[in-house]
Amino acid sequence: MSNAEVVVTGLGATTPLGGDVESTWDGLLAGRSGVARLDEDWVERFDLPVKIAARLAVEPSEVLPRVEARRLDRSEQVAMVAARQAWQDAGFGEGNADDVDPERLGVVVGTGIGGATTLLNMDDLLETSGLRKVSPLTVPMLMPNGPAAYVGLELKARAGVHAPVSACASGAEAIAWAWRMLRSGEADVVVAGGAEACIAAITMAGFAQSRTMSTRNDEPEAASRPWDAERDGFVLGEGSGIVVLERAEHAKARGARIYASLAGIGTSADSYHITAPDPEGSGQARAMAAALRTGDIDPSRVGHVNAHATSTPVGDVTETVAVRKAIGEHPVLTAPKSALGHLLGAAGAVESVATILSLYHGLIPPTQNLNEIDPGVSHDVVTGEPRKADLDVALNDSFGFGGHNVSLAFAAV
Repeated sequence: MSNAEVVVTGLGATTPLGGDVESTWDGLLAGRSGVARLDEDWVERFDLPVKIAARLAVEPSEVLPRVEARRLDRSEQVAMVAARQAWQDAGFGEGNADDVDPERLGVVVGTGIGGATTLLNMDDLLETSGLRKVSPLTVPMLMPNGPAAYVGLELKARAGVHAPVSACASGAEAIAWAWRMLRSGEADVVVAGGAEACIAAITMAGFAQSRTMSTRNDEPEAASRPWDAERDGFVLGEGSGIVVLERAEHAKARGARIYASLAGIGTSADSYHITAPDPEGSGQARAMAAALRTGDIDPSRVGHVNAHATSTPVGDVTETVAVRKAIGEHPVLTAPKSALGHLLGAAGAVESVATILSLYHGLIPPTQNLNEIDPGVSHDVVTGEPRKADLDVALNDSFGFGGHNVSLAFAAV
């Protein structure tokens, strides 16, 4: 492992707040919500107790060519939209492909569920209309490595194309994986992030049956309320976040704009329960501590934590316990899922974009719907208006079913 500095040079996103990074960031700062009542017929047909979700603000079909969109699962569509944005934002785009040797270019795009909607739709066609109606692209559309594979094909990446699947930590783990590729010298540039688009009857029903989702159907915009004393569960969302990471010397040699450095990464596993976090927060704390250790960062430098904080009764407080153990009481917290909903495998990547922009602009977006803070939370949480902050280091936390913990430490440059 070398000591090469890893920097962020490109950002891309499509989310419930906007079809690109700028509109998503503006929505976070303005305190807008991407949550709304669902109008699909299956919501009423199956009498689902949860009737709200955070759909994309801009449909991929409005951005992608029609023929291309038809050949991709929705999770692959959002990955392509965000990846193209990030690639162009990094200063590559058309005509600049020679700036990166394909054998020095990698892709890591994670997902929690992948192409489950394609699987369900194609199975319905097989049952009702027979074999001839099943698409020959069914398997490439449903496979979890599909988003990574299609982005890799688009960019002709040959240093390695990988697809971490670690539930809600997938997008953040992809970025951690990219950091390792760059630090080890396997690549000069890695396009990394997460994609998820599985708002469907079966996922909604499954989460509803596990009683992890909010049933505040009459107040969709107020349903996702991290750390609030009256929170009752998360809100399912969809989207993608992609970042372009480079070895610093490569970025500087081509005169790239640098948003921040990815100074350190930390991963761990709770090995406690398939869905519940360790209530002591020890696994999460170990991930945060590892991010600081790998970045040689003193905890006092961490001014902000972009929390995983999903709006579940148990998880939100556990995370603050972990922050206190690994870092202390001083970091200011915020929770973008109050506006975005929970984007599952894309959450850690989209929220990494938000964390990077907080460092770059010196602004922390507010947490919405926090009317009465849970008494178990002692940290300062940004609410109401964006908060100006001269940040040196900010952490982005992501935790997933199965006990997957990832913490990413970004530093100002």
